[in-house]
Amino acid sequence: MSAKIHNVLFLCTGNSARSVMAEALLNVLGAGRFRAFSAGSFPSGKVQPIAAELARMIGYHEPLRSKSWDEFAQPGAPPIDIVITVCDNAAGEACPVWPGHPVTAHWGVPDPVAADGSEEARRRAFKSAWMMLRQRIELLLALPLDKLDRLATQHELRAIGQTGNTGAH
Repeated sequence: MSAKIHNVLFLCTGNSARSVMAEALLNVLGAGRFRAFSAGSFPSGKVQPIAAELARMIGYHEPLRSKSWDEFAQPGAPPIDIVITVCDNAAGEACPVWPGHPVTAHWGVPDPVAADGSEEARRRAFKSAWMMLRQRIELLLALPLDKLDRLATQHELRAIGQTGNTGAH
């Protein structure tokens, strides 16, 4: 019996850090159960070097690239089961109509790219975002998705988005 592989699309405005890190995390931690992708509403066209370094450190060696979410609304794109926004800007934007009407959730994560200061301070901001994403992805991996209906899945994914929030956005 082969379990369904769930395709998950992580969205952010620039697709340079948070969504890319989430893609790498889920592809490594959810290997065999999930296929993760990332995209942006206004992609920056580059992946932040610290985000790429963190992805490599957990063993993700696929090429990471900043790309438009339009790629995933085109004919021939992988069918997406779950769409998760990881930045507040993307959550408020009008998304494309996704084929198959995937479950959606918002997991707001502070933008490490916006961190000011020293290289060390910037690295801390990336590590903090990484750990928040990892915690939420581990909760996603614990969900019995094959036993939940669409509404229950959406409810659980949205609840995960509140994990680790300190109330500050």
